[in-house]
Amino acid sequence: MSSFVPGLELSRNFYEQVVQPMVADVPHSAALIGAGSEVLAFDTERSTDHDWGPRVVLFVAPETAGALRTSITAALPATFGGYPTAFGDGHGIQVTGPSAWLTERLGFDPLAQISALDWLSTPWQRLAEVTRGEVFHDGLQVLEPTRSALRWYPGDLWRYVLACQWRRLAQQEAFPGRCGEVGDDLGSAVLTASLTRDLMRLALLMRRRYPPYAKWLGSAFTRLPGTAEIGQALSGALAADGWRERQHHLGRAYERVAQMHNRLGLSRPLETTTRGYYQRPFEVIDGLRFADALTEAITDPWVRALPPLGSVDQFGDSTDLLTCPRRCRAVTRAALEGH
Repeated sequence: MSSFVPGLELSRNFYEQVVQPMVADVPHSAALIGAGSEVLAFDTERSTDHDWGPRVVLFVAPETAGALRTSITAALPATFGGYPTAFGDGHGIQVTGPSAWLTERLGFDPLAQISALDWLSTPWQRLAEVTRGEVFHDGLQVLEPTRSALRWYPGDLWRYVLACQWRRLAQQEAFPGRCGEVGDDLGSAVLTASLTRDLMRLALLMRRRYPPYAKWLGSAFTRLPGTAEIGQALSGALAADGWRERQHHLGRAYERVAQMHNRLGLSRPLETTTRGYYQRPFEVIDGLRFADALTEAITDPWVRALPPLGSVDQFGDSTDLLTCPRRCRAVTRAALEGH
C-alpha cells in the first residue's frame, strides 16, 4: 500500500514528463477530468486492478486532433510510473476538441449559454467529473472558465434543488415509525436507509458539493467539514434496534441539518426542532416547511413555477439513465414539459 501513487499525482507527472514535451508547440489544454475515481480523489490501490493508469485528456483544435492522436499514440512509452500507458479500450491520452468532449460528457456545450434544462438534466456525478480533478495546462483558455461556470448552480436553481430535496424527506419522514408500529421492522429499516441517503445528499448540496454516485456518497459525506455529528446520528439510526431508536437518531440528524439550512441564509429562518406528526407518536422535522420557505425565496418566477421534481438525480434512479446524457435530457425535458 505504501507504494501506491494517487492517480491525480501520477497523471500530473505523466503530463509534465511525457505528454507536454510531445505537444509543446501545439496550442492545447490538458487535464485529468471525466470518469474515474482518481478524478474525485477516491482512488486507492484497489482501483489499479482495471482501467487505471496515467491519464490525460488533451484538448486541441478539432482539425488537429486526428493527426496529433496518431503521432502521440506512436510515440508513447509502454509504461509510466510502473503502470501501462495502454489499458481498457485504449490508452491514457484522449485527444479531442473541447466542445465535442464537453457535449459528450454533459449532453450540452457549456462554452455556450447554460440553460435551466442544462443544469437540471445533468447528473451530479457528471458535474463533479468536470469541475473536480485538475487542469494541468489551459493554453486554449477554455477549461478554467468552463469549470468556473459549472462550479455550482445559480442561486435560484440552488434553492429549487434544495427545496426538492427537502420535499423528498417530507414525503417519507413519518414512515419508519409507521412501519415499525405495525411490526414491519424490515420496512422501517429500509426507509431509514433511504432517508439517510437523502439527508447525506442534502448536506452535500448545502455545502455546494455535487453528490457523487452511490459508491462514493459516504466517502464524500464524511469528508465534509463539520458533519461528524450528523454522520454519528445517521450511523446510529442505521444500526438501531427498533423504530423508536431509529427515530431518535434521525431526529438528531434532522435538527443539525435544519441548523445548517438557517446558516445558509437562503430563506427566512425556521424552527429547527422536531415535532409530532399529527396525533401519532412519530417525531419529524416537517421538511415541507423548508421546501416551501426556499421556494418562496426564489425570485425568478419561471424557476419558482417549476414542478417540484428537481434535478434528474432527484427523480431518476437508474444507472442506465444517469450515464446517458441524451436520455437524461429527454426525461428532464418531458418532466418540465408545459412549464
